[in-house]
Amino acid sequence: MADLIRVGMADYKVGQAPSTIISYGLGSCIGISLYDPQTKVGGLLHIMLPDSTQARPTDNPAKFADTGLPLMLKDVLALGASRTRLVAKIAGGAQMFAFANATDIMRVGARNAEAAKKILKDLNIRLIAEDTGGTYGRTVSIDMETGVYKVKTIDKGEKEI
Repeated sequence: MADLIRVGMADYKVGQAPSTIISYGLGSCIGISLYDPQTKVGGLLHIMLPDSTQARPTDNPAKFADTGLPLMLKDVLALGASRTRLVAKIAGGAQMFAFANATDIMRVGARNAEAAKKILKDLNIRLIAEDTGGTYGRTVSIDMETGVYKVKTIDKGEKEI
């Protein structure tokens, strides 16, 4: 039976087939997967915020898109993935609360999605699928055997991206 590897909030895990990596309860957070289909190696990062430069230096680097993604990339490559074959998928980034007079700073989900896309582009990793936005939470998982990224929601069911 395949291992189920759990990723907490502001955390990431890497693995290889036959493992499945899962993260529960993404609201405005983003689940970013990296996957190499040839070596069947990858990882899943659960970011909370887009930018570490606005935080205290003691904060967890996996909490932020700009610091967490390079860390996970390093570990995925150390497991045998090839940077040229890596593909990414992202999900989450919901607007969980409605604010009257909302400012850009309150659009955490949208800012997280934008940051994830920018950093993937900067790292030259192809983003091949996404399920972001909306007003609902998600649970995401990636199967290291197949690269299938599942997105589960309470009201909208389950889909593969």
